[in-house]
Amino acid sequence: MPGLLLDTLCGNRGEAVPMWLMRQAGRYLPEYRALRAEKGGFLELVYDTDAAAEVTLQPIRRFGFDGAILFSDILIVPYAMGQELQFLAGEGPHLSPRLADHALVALEGVPERLEPIYATVAAVKAGLGPQTTLLGFAGSPWTVATYMVNGEGSKDQHAARELAYRDPAAFQAIIDAIADVTVDYLVGQIEAGAEAVQLFDSWAGSLAPDEFERWVIAPNAAIAAAVKARCPHAPVIGFPKGAGAKLAAYARETGVDAIGIDETVEPVWAARALPAGMPVQGNLDPLLLLAGGDRLVRRTEAILAAFADRPHVFNLGHGIGQHTPIEHVELLRDTVRGWRG
Repeated sequence: MPGLLLDTLCGNRGEAVPMWLMRQAGRYLPEYRALRAEKGGFLELVYDTDAAAEVTLQPIRRFGFDGAILFSDILIVPYAMGQELQFLAGEGPHLSPRLADHALVALEGVPERLEPIYATVAAVKAGLGPQTTLLGFAGSPWTVATYMVNGEGSKDQHAARELAYRDPAAFQAIIDAIADVTVDYLVGQIEAGAEAVQLFDSWAGSLAPDEFERWVIAPNAAIAAAVKARCPHAPVIGFPKGAGAKLAAYARETGVDAIGIDETVEPVWAARALPAGMPVQGNLDPLLLLAGGDRLVRRTEAILAAFADRPHVFNLGHGIGQHTPIEHVELLRDTVRGWRG
């Protein structure tokens, strides 16, 4: 019998609402900080199978969430495509060479860089109970491309957006190459034990409607179709952060099984605008979780009430902040667990 989260992602609705939190394995947990200090750099932690599995399991042991999401990073895909990846203290990720300066064909793929990730998935699966769903993930092509082109994160994705306008054929080749690797990567995670996967499109909101159709909807639709053709039992969650009113088109046209919404989306609107019966995941503001208090409880209950008539996975609107108090997460968990719509 599937766990509550997997059952909900398959379109079923029960009395209880499953929950997990984006970045639930991370710096707000003292046990994570201790292990990170022992292992050193972020990438070293990701590529240490035993340590990465332990980090993935830490929030499950502490909070009993319904889903365990693989501890990794969306930039593992460009790393496997041949870019070098560094995480610099205080600066975030850096990829080289930048695709703004070098053609895609200059990269030589290193697919063996994905193998340790699959080993981590298998190790986590072995440590989970049958009622906890194991989630794999990858970045969506548009978001991954913004890092590959610029070499690092940026506030407005200027380099990628400019390249997409100036040379759409070259940019399409980048998107297609990312999509091909992403399909194999997600299938590999599923074959290693992941029961569902999420596509993170963190910068989807930076695109105009026609560009959103080409660089967000089309490649995510291609990935979802290819993954489901090879692994029809594993639901695909799409999370186009910042999509706003374009969420409805994304939900209709990509073929994802469930859709994640960020904290800027009004739940009552989403409940009306998104396809009937489609599971929705979200969407508490992580800053409200940081603040805590009665308002946290009231907003949580309002989100739960808005989605009471459809399958709903409670989550945040994006990743949990590193300074979030443990007791606030416990309050959130208890509020969701105590809800009966």
